[in-house]
Amino acid sequence: MARSIEEPRNARSRRSRMALLRAARELVEEHGMAATTMAAVAERAGVSRRAVYLHFASRAELISELFGYVNEVEDLEGRFAPIGDAPDAVTALEVFARRHAEFMPRILAVSLAMEREAGSDPDAAAPWRTVLYWRYETNRALIRRLDEEGVLAPGWTVDTAADMLLALISNGVAATLLDRGWTPGQIGDHMALLLRSTFVMGG
Repeated sequence: MARSIEEPRNARSRRSRMALLRAARELVEEHGMAATTMAAVAERAGVSRRAVYLHFASRAELISELFGYVNEVEDLEGRFAPIGDAPDAVTALEVFARRHAEFMPRILAVSLAMEREAGSDPDAAAPWRTVLYWRYETNRALIRRLDEEGVLAPGWTVDTAADMLLALISNGVAATLLDRGWTPGQIGDHMALLLRSTFVMGG
């Protein structure tokens, strides 16, 4: 009996938490990180500030969990899973380019806001460093696979190529192309072409 009562409570708690994170995402996308206070999140979600603090001990915790929430909602793991299943490094690089192009517009507003304000907002700084860390590690794994399969273009090392790839998939590049009217499909196709011609031997 106690278990049957506890499970609905846990489900309600998760729904409440998701609603608060959804409100935080909306505020960040519309008004930026600075405007995303605990009070503002409470108001957007239609709850008291106390209710927000029941789920998040601080604004830093709320912001820290925001990227995980966005990645869960947008199915980061599922979208990028085919990269690991690719039969060779070149195919993996091209799949990565297209999947990244599809994913970026969905998270760009939050990502840009966090990048823009990471220098002045300590609550945004740590999550942004985490984002950059995982982007870099993903890039390095792709480049290392090219190198291990003997198809990394001359003139590159794993480190220099991983750094350049990080720059090529930056928020600014995606924002510029979207502002120019490119579709995610166009960005993916041309990014795949660019990455292959840049990093693949004879590409």
